[in-house]
Amino acid sequence: MNRYAVIDVGSNSVRLMFVADGKVLYKRLNTTRLSEGLASSSVLKEEAIERTAKAVASFYETAKNEGAETAFVFATAAVRAASNGQAFVERVKTLCGLTVEVISGETEAEIGILGALGNADGAIIDIGGASTEIIVRKNGALVYKKSVNIGVVRLHDRCGTDEKLLQKVAEEEVAKFGVVPVGEIVYAIGGTATTVAALSLGLQEYRSESVTGAELPANAVRAMADKLVRTPVSEIAKMPCVSAGREDVIAGGAILLATIVEKLRIKKLIASDRDNLEGYAIRKGLL
Repeated sequence: MNRYAVIDVGSNSVRLMFVADGKVLYKRLNTTRLSEGLASSSVLKEEAIERTAKAVASFYETAKNEGAETAFVFATAAVRAASNGQAFVERVKTLCGLTVEVISGETEAEIGILGALGNADGAIIDIGGASTEIIVRKNGALVYKKSVNIGVVRLHDRCGTDEKLLQKVAEEEVAKFGVVPVGEIVYAIGGTATTVAALSLGLQEYRSESVTGAELPANAVRAMADKLVRTPVSEIAKMPCVSAGREDVIAGGAILLATIVEKLRIKKLIASDRDNLEGYAIRKGLL
């Protein structure tokens, strides 16, 4: 078998995707919150760098033990936005010898739509920890792509669990997308969208095959956002399908997602567990 590992260093979590003979065998996640405090500072915290770099090294060790020939690592908003992002890149290199590719917001959007839709037309929303991307493809051409520096960790750092403040900041940041030529149906990727979908479906354990393709009417997205923001974090942590480390940021993410849906007048979201991991792998010829 030809085996490969793809590691996504996100602003909230590090994710591993293991690929064998052109097929995804599994994905794993470790929430390390690399972008902690980045909303008020341009510097990654040393402890955040360390725990995230160790998570990358651990995933690489796992992949090697399972026969991976090569591992590819890419990093997104937290590393590209921080003034000391290179310190993280160097720490990973020191720990495990891997070279981290720091991708732009536009590239992040492009691989997101590639992973979710392949070459099909459509639009996607990708809410991350420190940035949110929207991209639209029509007639095979990208007609809109934009990354805005807001995500679930930045929202939490700025607003905590204050419902009114979360909504205010979400509206201000969503306005930065301007006029977006989306249709009535849009795909949503990333941990916020898949968690909202899993909770809306009432899943007792997360199943990617159930989440991918799940349809969420606009009012269902807002209803879930309202429910989460009014539920204590300690209770959210007990909910099925809320991964450890996401309990304090999912409410803000849901508010941001609902606000985008309403601002762009989207009638229905379709969740997808296929995202920039798959898109990056496709670009590398692994899938």
